[in-house]
Amino acid sequence: MADQTDAAAGAAAPSLDEMQHWTWVMGRAQQMMMEQGMAAMPVVPGLNDPATLERVRDFWADSLTLWTRFLSPGAAAAPAPPPSDKRFRAPAWREPVFDMVRQSYETIADHMLRQVDAVTGVEPKQREQLRFATQTFVDAMSPTNFAWTNPEVIEKTIETRGDNLLKGLQNMLADIGRGQLTHTDGTSFELGRNLAMTPGQVVKRTDLFELIQYTPVTPQVLATPLIIFPPWINRFYILDLTPEKSFIRWAVEQGITVFMVSWRSADASMKDVAWDDYVRAQLDAIDTVRDLLDVPAVHAIGYCVAGTTLAATLAVLAARGQADRVASATFFTAQVDFAAAGDLLHFVDDEQLKMVEKLSPDGFLDGRYMAMTFNLLRGRDLIWNYVTNNYLLGKDYAPFDLLHWNGDTTNLPSRWHLSYLTDLYRDNRLVQPGAMTVDGTPLDLSIVRTPSYVQAGREDHIAPAESVWKLTHHFAGPLKFVLAGSGHIAGVVNPPSAGKYQYWTGDSGAASLADFVAGATETKGSWWPDWRGWLDERGAETVEAVGARVPGDGKLPAIEPAPGLYVRTR
Repeated sequence: MADQTDAAAGAAAPSLDEMQHWTWVMGRAQQMMMEQGMAAMPVVPGLNDPATLERVRDFWADSLTLWTRFLSPGAAAAPAPPPSDKRFRAPAWREPVFDMVRQSYETIADHMLRQVDAVTGVEPKQREQLRFATQTFVDAMSPTNFAWTNPEVIEKTIETRGDNLLKGLQNMLADIGRGQLTHTDGTSFELGRNLAMTPGQVVKRTDLFELIQYTPVTPQVLATPLIIFPPWINRFYILDLTPEKSFIRWAVEQGITVFMVSWRSADASMKDVAWDDYVRAQLDAIDTVRDLLDVPAVHAIGYCVAGTTLAATLAVLAARGQADRVASATFFTAQVDFAAAGDLLHFVDDEQLKMVEKLSPDGFLDGRYMAMTFNLLRGRDLIWNYVTNNYLLGKDYAPFDLLHWNGDTTNLPSRWHLSYLTDLYRDNRLVQPGAMTVDGTPLDLSIVRTPSYVQAGREDHIAPAESVWKLTHHFAGPLKFVLAGSGHIAGVVNPPSAGKYQYWTGDSGAASLADFVAGATETKGSWWPDWRGWLDERGAETVEAVGARVPGDGKLPAIEPAPGLYVRTR
């Protein structure tokens, strides 16, 4: 027995080549047993049909290749290029163990998403829902999101003796307390101090909105005033951020008399507010400005969901023979045809709608739920990036005006919100002539002849460019389509002074967005000056910036300085 023990003790340790060989043998044996077991079963689609078995073999081949590289220092000697995924760009992810963790995650994630694409017998909508859910799961399970699999967190924990985790826990508990993920330093910005600073006055207040008139800074102003309808799911000051980013300030400096609607955040008293009320509010605001300045028409801008409502407003005016009250309409990333509305369509099935209803027992939906929905659309950037940086690494929040606005949520009337999701997103009724009404007036977009400027964002994940493009097929009047670089916010809030991004113009009557892009002309920088020139084409007449052009000097007295009360109301 002693001789056998001595012999065993003196045996040489297996070489790397032998380890690599036996790893392959074990993997191949397991693969053969799986294939044999599958072959003995009746064919079940998605489980052991030939296409699924081929995908299983591909996964095993990729996994064995990965383990072979890990066990063979020769194969790992050549430096790999930095990963394109910015989550893994830190040098610590090049260390063998963590490089293996990263590559294992990417292999599994890739096969999971390929499996979704290969599923048969499901409707396209179901496949997209499955892909979205799978991508959400894949992003959540990234090794960057867990302290014990993220080398940056491990290094930081050793360096700070755990202070990063304590600070991160403090950040997480604060977010749990407020019921919302923090994206930026909340103490860095304040309305009227360094946000929403464009001088003006609230000149009208109703139960649903305030109307703000901005103070002119040029001696002459465009005769036709401008009224802006921002989305009521957010605060209006996305168009009046810091002075250098403010669209409102820029428009005033361009010699335009600017009015802004500031929507009220919903409470229980607004439980009966419906679609008709928002269209009525736009009609009211338009007539108020016309009467105040004694002008026949206004220019109007509708941003996102308020652009959808602006389209309905134009249809109402056209049906009533009052279309000339709006000289032109501009749409910022707005949809009227929701057939290709993107990932938000995943949130409008019957179960989701029932959940929204349950979350609104007092007649309004807490804006934090909507904020989480929009965060989920870009979970990697707007959720997990902050989990890693601010919960695990314990970093301080950076000041960022746009993200401050993003977290400044508003509540929504639940009755209106549910009908919006149902009638527009789910059933796409707005583009069906006569399917929807406002105060008994049937809506038909095909009779709208108002000159329109339609802006879309090339990388928009909320209102995809393909969906915004569809508006060009529903209006009958002259129309200009502009495709801006970037997305739903940065594609709109892009001042000329920044010198960022680009925009494309071309044949707005093209058969498809792809055809438009194929023949479009690219222009560097902001599209704002192009829009300003387009307004002049609608009429360049100017008037003195006196009398009613100054807030409070007309028949409507000033109520309080901009940005007003409603923008501060929770």
